[in-house]
Amino acid sequence: MFVSGYGSTFFSSGWMSIPQGIPNCPPGLEYLTSIDQLLVHQKVELLEAFTGFETANKYTVKNTLGQKVYWAVEDTDCCTRNCCGPARPFDMKVLDYYQNEVLHFNRPLRCSSCCFPCCLQTLEVSAPPGNVIGTVEQNWSIFTPQFSIKDQSGNTVLRIEGPFCTFSICGDVEFKVVATNGNQVGKISKQWSGFAREAFTDSDHFGINFPMDLDVRVKATLLGCLFLIDYMFFEKSGNKEQDRPGMF
Repeated sequence: MFVSGYGSTFFSSGWMSIPQGIPNCPPGLEYLTSIDQLLVHQKVELLEAFTGFETANKYTVKNTLGQKVYWAVEDTDCCTRNCCGPARPFDMKVLDYYQNEVLHFNRPLRCSSCCFPCCLQTLEVSAPPGNVIGTVEQNWSIFTPQFSIKDQSGNTVLRIEGPFCTFSICGDVEFKVVATNGNQVGKISKQWSGFAREAFTDSDHFGINFPMDLDVRVKATLLGCLFLIDYMFFEKSGNKEQDRPGMF
């Protein structure tokens, strides 16, 4: 329903071709087998930019050649968006060229304060929808953002380590993707997108890179972590910056 408003033009050109003959791969995740980097651009919403009225977030996911890989859209109601702000629970639907929902991200309503470690942020990743392939779980920390990337069995396969200050001042903000042995194997970056865009909108640009041979389910879970990071640290409430040092 929310896709039809964009018509067929959006889906008609500039899309990455889907790799064929990939065994043991959830439908729609074949795209992730041949890439080690994704660019995620949030769509500017003029109503939100001028009035501060919170609208549903929409994103284009591209490869390094600028070809579209996925289209992601938040599925929430108006009351939830404007009452809960960046802390709101959400369902994120990720669509491919054929408008099939190939990924589903679910963020439940949780406490946003580090003072309550019993109720930290989580995000569930399903592919196809209803089949959980991984989760993102926030780890308790006072000074820096910390997350665990877990597989469908609940085992931690990667960790995310963020910076002490996530405020973007004319530069990128980097969250390290770290293997269980402590080696950095990738990163999630909130990219500086220009003064006007940064100051007057919460329409952000992100980049994510990971090993080429990483399991596609883990790649998809890392993509879900990117969206969770966006809402937790870069989504504005009424176009006002909410950032502060550490996790307070």
